[in-house]
Amino acid sequence: MSNRYIPTNLRFSVIERANNLCEYCLLQEAVAFFSFQIDHIISIKHGGETTLDNLAYSCLFCNRNKGSDLGSVLLPNLALIRFYNPRIDKWNDHFGYLNATIRPKTDIGRVTIKILEMNHPNRIAERQLLIQAGVFPNRDAMRIIRGI
Repeated sequence: MSNRYIPTNLRFSVIERANNLCEYCLLQEAVAFFSFQIDHIISIKHGGETTLDNLAYSCLFCNRNKGSDLGSVLLPNLALIRFYNPRIDKWNDHFGYLNATIRPKTDIGRVTIKILEMNHPNRIAERQLLIQAGVFPNRDAMRIIRGI
């Protein structure tokens, strides 16, 4: 989403609340190649508003893969499952980390990982390099992973 749609003060509030982490995959912006973006959790086309409660800080890959989607289906039952919502869900209730791979704990975690391509081979390779460099996960991400 373009900066022109989100007032600067609101943008800074979103970034500060997220501690410069992607609220989906927990990558920190300081070690990312691309700048992060503000995501409408519920997109405007689905009735979402540009308010602090409906915005999340997101890395380029999570935001682009999510797009305006709200959820998806998991095979074989084809039931619609909503995505992880950082405003109402706790990250560690739906996800965990095993080395550089994000592991689902729930169907919400599974569908979010699937559509956001959180475990695409390139994303896993990036996290492995960041882990080896000792910069991932950072202290703020570790608190989220541990649920503190």
